[in-house]
Amino acid sequence: QVQLVESGGGLVQPGGSLRLSCVASGFDLDIYAVGWFRQAPGKEREGVSVVLSYSNGNRIYYSDSADGRFTISRDNAKNMVYLQMANLRPEDTGLYRCAAGGGLHRGYWDWSLYDVHGQGTQVTVAS
Repeated sequence: QVQLVESGGGLVQPGGSLRLSCVASGFDLDIYAVGWFRQAPGKEREGVSVVLSYSNGNRIYYSDSADGRFTISRDNAKNMVYLQMANLRPEDTGLYRCAAGGGLHRGYWDWSLYDVHGQGTQVTVAS
C-alpha cells in the first residue's frame, strides 16, 4: 500500500523545537520530491519546505516564514523525510502534512501536484 505517515507533532511552548517525521511505504521516497505543508484553522494550506530530487543531488526550498528556523532532510535508509523546527512561534500552529511527488521540479508549492499525501500531525505552539 502506497502511503505517507507523519509523526512528531505536539504541544510546544514558543521558542521550542519539534522534529516531524514522514515515512513512506510502498514506494521509494528518495526519488520523489517531498513537501511539508501546514494548515491552520480558517486559513489556506501553505507550503513550508520542499526537497526535490535530481540525478546530481537534492535541492531544498523554504517558505519565507520557515527560512532560518526549519530544516528539511532525508534519511533514505529509513525511507523518511524530517522537518526539524526550531524557535517555534504561535503562528506555526497547524496541521502539518507531507506529500510526495514523482518527477516534480516545478510548481512544488502546489499541493495538488503531489501524488501521495499524508494525513498529518498536529503542531500547537502555545504557552
